[in-house]
Amino acid sequence: MPEHIQLLSPRLANQIAAGEVVERPASVIKELLENSLDAGATRLEVDLDAGGTKRIMVRDNGKGIEKEDLHLALARHATSKIHALEDLEAVATLGFRGEALASISSVARLTLTSSRDDTGKGWVVSAEGREMETQLAPAAHPRGTTVEVRDLFFNTPARRKFLRTEKTEFNRVDETIKRLALSRFDVSISLRHNGKGVHNLRGGTSRAEKERRVAQLCGPAFMQNALHIEMERSGLRLWGWVAQPAFSRSQADLQFFYVNGRAIRDRVVSHAVRRAFADVLYHGRHPAFVLYLELDPASVDVNVHPTKHEVRFRDSRLVHDFLFGSLHRALADVRPGQRDEQDEEAPQISGVSAGEFAGQERMALAPAQSASPQPGHPQTGGFAGQGFGAQTSPQRIQQQMQGYGELHQPYMGGQERGVQEVPAPVQSASWAQEMPTEADSEAPPLGFAIAQLHGIYILSQNQHGMVVVDMHAAHERIVYENMKAAHAAGGIQAQPLLVPVSLAVSEREADCFEEREEVFTSLGFVLQRAGPETLMVRQVPTMLHGAPVEQLVRDVLSDLLAEGSSDRIGNQINEILSTMACHGSVRANRKLTIPEMNALLRDMERTERSGQCNHGRPTWTQVKLSDMDKWFMRGQ
Repeated sequence: MPEHIQLLSPRLANQIAAGEVVERPASVIKELLENSLDAGATRLEVDLDAGGTKRIMVRDNGKGIEKEDLHLALARHATSKIHALEDLEAVATLGFRGEALASISSVARLTLTSSRDDTGKGWVVSAEGREMETQLAPAAHPRGTTVEVRDLFFNTPARRKFLRTEKTEFNRVDETIKRLALSRFDVSISLRHNGKGVHNLRGGTSRAEKERRVAQLCGPAFMQNALHIEMERSGLRLWGWVAQPAFSRSQADLQFFYVNGRAIRDRVVSHAVRRAFADVLYHGRHPAFVLYLELDPASVDVNVHPTKHEVRFRDSRLVHDFLFGSLHRALADVRPGQRDEQDEEAPQISGVSAGEFAGQERMALAPAQSASPQPGHPQTGGFAGQGFGAQTSPQRIQQQMQGYGELHQPYMGGQERGVQEVPAPVQSASWAQEMPTEADSEAPPLGFAIAQLHGIYILSQNQHGMVVVDMHAAHERIVYENMKAAHAAGGIQAQPLLVPVSLAVSEREADCFEEREEVFTSLGFVLQRAGPETLMVRQVPTMLHGAPVEQLVRDVLSDLLAEGSSDRIGNQINEILSTMACHGSVRANRKLTIPEMNALLRDMERTERSGQCNHGRPTWTQVKLSDMDKWFMRGQ
């Protein structure tokens, strides 16, 4: 080992830098495509061989590079994108470090050809690892730049052996191009692998063209279940598509988030999204979304990671609260009947019409209009005197739950207990006259009940076809939302502990409690610092009586230290309310009359998040008349 300090050779310095920037073919393509976009390209062509390990070619129609600048393009820390520290603090380009081309050329054979005009004359420069000496020569080339990279890691075999199979490397390249294609809808992108076309994405700026590309890259099923959102507040703008909770994933493989056009991964963003979906997503499932956050470039630091996958927000709490509030409100506002006002812009994909593509359950995010009882339809009253949509005061929660328990006992051994016989729900004279007609513009979104199926589902007819409702899941959500509203209106009821609980914590956690004591107070907790590393719990929310308070306080402190916020106490209270609502909801095999069924449908139209039960399962589905016609080949 040498003991004296010495300068690294340019070749070794660039190969060390390449270890940060160039991990595999996908990272090479990311850097090259970002350079092309920064050059103003509107058309990108990517051609690969052997997953990119043998050959990578990226061609663009950008502004090109001047002849005298070509040799500098392969030099380390040479860039045209920043000139002073002020530029770095508000950088708006995708690449800016000036390391990419130098790093790539140090571990591969690189050829760069470029032209600044439409004369067809350009210049080419090449480098092959080693001491990175460049050679400049004239070449025929249209306006723009072509970069060809061959034999990746040919001179660093230790790095090459870490590459995976051709299929795996290509899949990573495909994912990289997908992420970039979703960031720039205005740019046309083509991809070829081993001489075969893979993608041919046309550029466009209209919403229909954007949705067509999202469907091509994320699948038509995503768009069929997606909500388009666009919200702006405090200098922040969020827009894009988020799938309804029923379209959840077993893995977080369909999550694309962009900050000022840059694909990023960030803990603040992830936490905000998780919180927004916490009350509507099935346990262990992941949401799907393609979202774009726009803010002042000076408010976000993109220079915190060599690959620029991560960012740091100047005001992370503001960003977190905006994202959570926007998504939470968007999901809550989805109610039956809220059609997307711009469905006419829905794209045509594989012959699917706009209406079929958007799906009958796809809703707009305009403020919901409460569904009021329709004139001439007496069946819109409350369910069996209970009133599905009635407001519930905190003092009445327990009594109401007991009342539900007495009324909604399930069948046991084929015999219904605690429920008197009710008239058979289907009587043609009582319901046929209530059916909506094409001229009935006042028909409610979920239509009018026809019958009950197997004691579980409600069949309803609306102007689009047939609606099927899971009555227990729907009623569970209605009761849960009413109980949450009542609990919030009555405040957090708390009770003092007869024997305070002593909690041993670290000094850092105790300091955190003193700084954020209001978080605990607002949720009904009263804590006191009894020593440098001791907290005393003196009061807890009534709802959490019997809960593991010590562990809950520790978890909240951990969240506050890691994320700056915590929703564990609120989630614990909501879990209790959810359990109470589940036990208090109408059970399977409970016979409902037509008026009771319609009362449930009307309350669903009024209730937030009524598309999913408390556990994230869907509560209703629409079967279109056109689909039923196809089943029986009507009109064919």
